[in-house]
Amino acid sequence: MKFATKAIHVGEESGLASNGDVVVPIHLSTTFARRGVEKPRGGYEYSRTANPTRDALELRLAALEESKHALAFASGLAAEATLVLSLLRKGDHVVAFDDLYGGTRRLFSQTLSNFGLDFTYVDAREARNVNRAISKRTKMIWLESPTNPLLKICDIRAISEVASRHQIITVVDNTFMSPFFQNPLQLGADVVLHSATKYLGGHSDVLGGAIMTSNEEIHTKVKFNQNAIGAVPSPFDCFLLLRGMKTLAVRMERHQLNAMRVAEHLEAHPAVVRVIYPGLKSHPQYVLGKKQMSGSGGVLSFEVKGTLSDVKRFLRRVKVFSLAESLGGVESLIEHPASMTHASVPEKAREGVGITDRLVRASVGIEDVSDLIEDLDGALG
Repeated sequence: MKFATKAIHVGEESGLASNGDVVVPIHLSTTFARRGVEKPRGGYEYSRTANPTRDALELRLAALEESKHALAFASGLAAEATLVLSLLRKGDHVVAFDDLYGGTRRLFSQTLSNFGLDFTYVDAREARNVNRAISKRTKMIWLESPTNPLLKICDIRAISEVASRHQIITVVDNTFMSPFFQNPLQLGADVVLHSATKYLGGHSDVLGGAIMTSNEEIHTKVKFNQNAIGAVPSPFDCFLLLRGMKTLAVRMERHQLNAMRVAEHLEAHPAVVRVIYPGLKSHPQYVLGKKQMSGSGGVLSFEVKGTLSDVKRFLRRVKVFSLAESLGGVESLIEHPASMTHASVPEKAREGVGITDRLVRASVGIEDVSDLIEDLDGALG
């Protein structure tokens, strides 16, 4: 099956809908009766361990990311924490992209570092920077591509080859591109991670996270802790994610179409210093993006001329765009990374990677693009 067909059908035919349901039911039961002490009925015991609706979701997640296995979690950060705690031990070292989602960096530097893990941040746009940061203690390389919020792109295949030579696990957060535009496992990565809250859900109404891998050992370890830690999505959340993914293909096409139009318009706007979007030829890694991604996604960032006060005034004036964190929903969102999504990152570190007070990040939705452009023009004016 091709992508759009899998996004609609995989999981529905799993035999979980015993009454011929076209849509997998929401299985709310937290526990399941047994035929005998050693005979779970249908393989289910307790919903933290496994649930029929979550099974359907995980089947679809694996199909879309072209992996053997997928595991669902209550949020992207729950997935990240469970993954790291499953695969690393005290004293282990992680090499990470220096431009990461602020919540990920906060998790690393303020929580997981308390358990004896060591993190080094490098500009992974050059694979040699990653290679230089590797030590005998390095067990994991953590990438976003494109990154949040500066949309930097790294060569996933080249870095995965470096990691493989050193027997290091490569993790790629693929949230910005979604499985529709990029499949890191096919580029050599060991693990793909998603904040399913974003494009997979697509409607800003459900939290979720996902881990996909074809490595049996990694899957076994993470699945054990999915149950042991218990940060799993509810059956209703699983249902919402299943429903959201049915339209992933058509949404991503429209997100990209609108984002490209908005990026081109802003690039020519006198009140804008620069626009960062992988689909623009002005993007420093435009060629690499075309090589490893089949599209450019729906997120762009740009710098507004003037002071922080000017930027805040611009953000107060948008009407169609909602001034809000998050991304990937059908509605357009806009935010100020330095004050919002990346406020937890120390100022020196923020400025070091290029997150200035003038930087604005926009998640371009699927509204009529002329309304979006008019809204931005009015606010910038």
